[in-house]
Amino acid sequence: MFRVVRVVLPACWPALLFSGVLLLQGCSLLPKKDAGDSAASTPALVSDGGDRAAASSTDGEKEDKDGKRRDAFSVDVRGPDSVREYLSLHLEIQRYKTLDDLGATEISRLMVAAEANARELLATLGYFTPALTLELHETPASDKAPREIVVTVEPGEITTVSNVQLSYAGPIADDPSAESQRDTIRTAWALRAGQPFTQQAWDDAKAVALRSLTAKRFPTGNIEISRAEVDADRHEARLSATYQSGPAYKFGPLLLRGNQRYSADGIRRIAQLPSGADYDQQKLLDAQQRLASSGYFDSVFLTLDTESGTPLAAPVIAQLREAPLQKVVLGVGFTTDNGPRLSIDHIHNQLPLLGWRAVSRLSVDRDIQSLGTEWKAIPGDDGWRWFSGAELKSEQSGSYVVDSGRLRGGRNKTSDHIDRSYFLQYDYATNRGTDAPPSASAVTANWGWTGRYFDDNGSPRRGYGLALELAAGYTLTGQQLPFTRTYVRWLGIVPVGWADGKDAATLARRSRLQLRAEAGAVVGKDSAQIPSTLMFLTGGDTTVRGYAYRDIGTVRADGQTVAGRYLGVLSLEWQRPFVYKDKLTDFESVVFVDAGAVADKPSELKPKVGVGVGTRWRSPVGPVQADLAYGVDTRKFRLHVRLGFTF
Repeated sequence: MFRVVRVVLPACWPALLFSGVLLLQGCSLLPKKDAGDSAASTPALVSDGGDRAAASSTDGEKEDKDGKRRDAFSVDVRGPDSVREYLSLHLEIQRYKTLDDLGATEISRLMVAAEANARELLATLGYFTPALTLELHETPASDKAPREIVVTVEPGEITTVSNVQLSYAGPIADDPSAESQRDTIRTAWALRAGQPFTQQAWDDAKAVALRSLTAKRFPTGNIEISRAEVDADRHEARLSATYQSGPAYKFGPLLLRGNQRYSADGIRRIAQLPSGADYDQQKLLDAQQRLASSGYFDSVFLTLDTESGTPLAAPVIAQLREAPLQKVVLGVGFTTDNGPRLSIDHIHNQLPLLGWRAVSRLSVDRDIQSLGTEWKAIPGDDGWRWFSGAELKSEQSGSYVVDSGRLRGGRNKTSDHIDRSYFLQYDYATNRGTDAPPSASAVTANWGWTGRYFDDNGSPRRGYGLALELAAGYTLTGQQLPFTRTYVRWLGIVPVGWADGKDAATLARRSRLQLRAEAGAVVGKDSAQIPSTLMFLTGGDTTVRGYAYRDIGTVRADGQTVAGRYLGVLSLEWQRPFVYKDKLTDFESVVFVDAGAVADKPSELKPKVGVGVGTRWRSPVGPVQADLAYGVDTRKFRLHVRLGFTF
């Protein structure tokens, strides 16, 4: 046996339902138990002391042959995949199937409400004229429930956007200097004419435009009016939104909360907040990041005070929690280049007399043992700071163990995407092993520049980075001869293929090509004894995969590998995001080819090639990269695993 409940509504009803939502609470659907209903829908009940107990026949209906409890009914939604899963998850009737005292009459009433609820849900997906059929089947032999509700859906034609009107109120409406911001909001509007209309897309488009409005100059902006007029018969939606900008804001003074040990002037210089400039959310976040990464604070939170009543000089409030003056950090790690690693860091945030910050580290792994310290001053008003450093290191470098030392001192500056430095440096290197190269030492004057132009410095999908190092110096061992050192590194990420739409989620589905190039040259007389730490070796996780760390160098006549004067590296990697069931995941697949060479003369550069495949995972702590590479020259496979992206 089965019951059929069919509901047919004219096409105008869905539009009315979309603008005025019908809210029916589950409890109101359950009828009061009068004699008639009780006799018609449930077996006789026996009461004892005012408590109601179901008859044994009801218990038999609610339990299967194994004695397990069954639901009052089950729900089966049938229709296209585009709507079936959504309705199965969100239909309100699903909430009541576990009630143990529902009879056929109550279920039929729930089905009437379910039809209205289904139409409401379909309207949020852009289907305003669906055909719905709800059927109630008796299924006494089922292990799930004694009754089954079948919802058959024919969603009909999806509604598309026919027209979009964006307007502005407040100072942004007629401010000539805000014209570019208005154009940016209109250009970035995601839900355009001709695209399917859904409630989620409508909400997202409004939210993105509002973020674009409040990101610069107008932090108190809001949506004054928004309207979606749906013509269900023509399957069209006309959209309009008015954005109220509120007053334009400028950065005022930096007000500190929670600082005790460090001076307000020093904190201001670290933050580099541009007081007097137009409000820019990104500049506020950059200042917050500079304070957070300085090491002086355990937590930093910057907010613009929009309640002060002075929008042209709005204070920025910094909530700070200072880090301890000194601390020791123990570290354990592992790299496929050098195996397990142990490290001990000592941090002193305010050295006596100097007031500089010092970070000292002892690190030990399979091939490298190092002890070093770096001291940094607080930046000046121009952003430049003094620094100095010293390091002792013993490492496997080519075929030999190299014991080296380094001293340096100079100035550097870090801005939003550009790092600059100039400094003096002293190096010495002693090679250990049979027929090892002679010891050497040198002093150099150095200049460095690094620019990062990625969309995300932590996990980029497009953009490029460029680093340049120039040095000129004299050897101090043997003949004192001049030499120069040049090193250039470039990495570019280029999206390839096609993607429908311009939103970030859609663009993230596109494949990418990552191209990497390195070149280096140490130019001087052949007799110049240049420390091997200033020359080049390559190979490993971040250079030429398929080869051991710093395993590619100049090969001498006796077969030993040493550092060389010229370096060349090229890499091509194809990255493809992994999409599962039309949803973008956090995983990517990659295919790559690397090639690198080191020699003492440019004409002797003979590349060694590595090819392989890998995967990427966008973990909460940064991208995890795992590659299986084959070294064409060594004819061996090698696994490379690393965490994070740095340039």
